[in-house]
Amino acid sequence: MKLEQSFMDFMLQHQERHHRSYNFLVLLEAIQTAAKYIQYFYQTGSMKNVMGEAGVTNIQGENVMKMDDIADSIVLHYLKRSNQVICAITEEEADPVILNEEGGRYFIYYDPLDGSSNIKHNLPVGFMFAVAKRNLEGPEDNHLRRGSELRAAGIFLIPNGVFTLALADSGVFRFHLDETMTYVKPDSSDNLIMPENPKSWELSFNASNRKTFSAAVQDWLEENEQKYSFRYMGSLAGDFHRLLSNGGMFLYPAIVNHSKPEKNRPKGKLRLLYEADVAAFIAREAGGIAIDEEGRDILDIEPESPHQRTALYVGSKPLVEEMRKRLRG
Repeated sequence: MKLEQSFMDFMLQHQERHHRSYNFLVLLEAIQTAAKYIQYFYQTGSMKNVMGEAGVTNIQGENVMKMDDIADSIVLHYLKRSNQVICAITEEEADPVILNEEGGRYFIYYDPLDGSSNIKHNLPVGFMFAVAKRNLEGPEDNHLRRGSELRAAGIFLIPNGVFTLALADSGVFRFHLDETMTYVKPDSSDNLIMPENPKSWELSFNASNRKTFSAAVQDWLEENEQKYSFRYMGSLAGDFHRLLSNGGMFLYPAIVNHSKPEKNRPKGKLRLLYEADVAAFIAREAGGIAIDEEGRDILDIEPESPHQRTALYVGSKPLVEEMRKRLRG
């Protein structure tokens, strides 16, 4: 009989190897428990009539799905129970949610269900999160952390049962739900590194928006897109999941040439803290890189507000560096 290494066994060895506390394990246990419950509700949602719209909009002005509310409630419940989180910033709440200001050790930024437009079609969505540590050397000022300050970031692909986790300066690892609903790390799964061979690279972007991109981005696409395969499912979590395995570039540029000026988004659409930083941090640990519309490294951007937006170009270094030169040209 062959037994795969469980996620918590893997993390226990990691913490002991690096002489780190178990508080982080308590937090990750809460996060993965929440992910399992979200997985369950998503798989049974059609029978429970929870796959449609909730009839309200969130702080972003977007229609909230019933599953968005369910997933957010689940995550907040288990984060609070862990007693490890000072405050959480979630896509579904306008303000930071204070959980354990005195005894907490971590900040968490998360999107409980990335790709909500896929929910009513039972297509993959993602629970994306990023974890930063409090200041243990002095008083904590609760400032929003840059991506470069993160200690971990992860994506649960739901309902596929795949968990991708990046640990600071340690790499990227993938875990899969087995028949006992335990996340395990297959023996064949080593540190995940984006492939360097351009033959496997893919481009992923919303092609219907291409005419709204800047001239520089449109020109780059015109010159280069025929070199690579094209894949797009309308969810950063899902598209980035593919990209990590195949390499290439996911891009969500700024919208600057829309026929209806009120729909332009010169600063981009994705949220910095719980979407772009998550992808950028994982990409860095997998050998990639991420930039914004000005060619700045995503991980170096100082957050100014909880729901700050940004453009995003993330993926294999050669492709992203090509785009950086074009954006700055």
